[in-house]
Amino acid sequence: MSSQQKIRDMIRKQSDSSASISNKVMPVILFLIAIISILTTIGIVITLLTETITFFTRVPIHKFFLETDWNPFSSDPKYGIWALIIGTLKITVIATIFAVPVGIGAAIYLSEFASTKVRKIIKPILEVLAGIPTIVYGFFALTFVTPILRAIFPNIASFNAISPGLVVGVMIIPMIASMSEDAMSSVPNKIREGALGLGSTKLEMIIKVIIPAATSGIMASIVLAISRAIGETMIVSLAAGSSPSFDLSLTNSIQTMTAYIVQVSQGDATNGSDLYYSIYAVGFTLFIFTLIMNIISQWITKRFREEY
Repeated sequence: MSSQQKIRDMIRKQSDSSASISNKVMPVILFLIAIISILTTIGIVITLLTETITFFTRVPIHKFFLETDWNPFSSDPKYGIWALIIGTLKITVIATIFAVPVGIGAAIYLSEFASTKVRKIIKPILEVLAGIPTIVYGFFALTFVTPILRAIFPNIASFNAISPGLVVGVMIIPMIASMSEDAMSSVPNKIREGALGLGSTKLEMIIKVIIPAATSGIMASIVLAISRAIGETMIVSLAAGSSPSFDLSLTNSIQTMTAYIVQVSQGDATNGSDLYYSIYAVGFTLFIFTLIMNIISQWITKRFREEY
């Protein structure tokens, strides 16, 4: 056997040995990573559930879910969660109404009208919006958007639902635009060519062919964006106020579930008090909302998924 052949055999043996070790070690590492993620989720759920149950041993569950007055700091505390839920829904609805048409419009432009060069410029800019810290958005809402709204509509209070709602909408636009654009871009070009070949205009092709074909991804992006808006914290904490109220007014101060958690977490609650445990009850309610939105997103993705 020549020296060159011996060297090849040695290299092959070392390669086989390294591959064997890698094949044994990597699955274990990846399994541990997956287990850590699962255990973290389980730990969060157990913590929320345990502390929430403790809260409901002190405050009747029917008062929490059926009453509408939230005033835990008074001498006669009221824990009607609907005041916080309504505040959260106000922000979410305003953000959704603003972000969905803008986000889908941006996605249509990037997918169907923009050149490759323009797409490479605009899409990273949209993704930069997603990376801006939410506290910056909060100060932007408080010091820029709110004064503009008050100059146009003097009856709007300094803390209101409209300003943070609009800014939360700006924050979730990149999520809707990026995911919707990916869904539209995944529609095969032969479908576009077929629609145009049958005499459709480009607008008709987009409305009647591309959007229905990408419905799964578009709807999933909207649901996930709504879920993100429900859980937003810093923007509403800074610009929405801290006055929970069970009404439909958008011009006065409100409080969301996340804003309440921030307020109490700043040191107003004594460890072990009803006020302290109310944080977990509100957090668990917020968790249920987010879980429902994620389930809806998965259902929509499976229900309207198109295979090409």
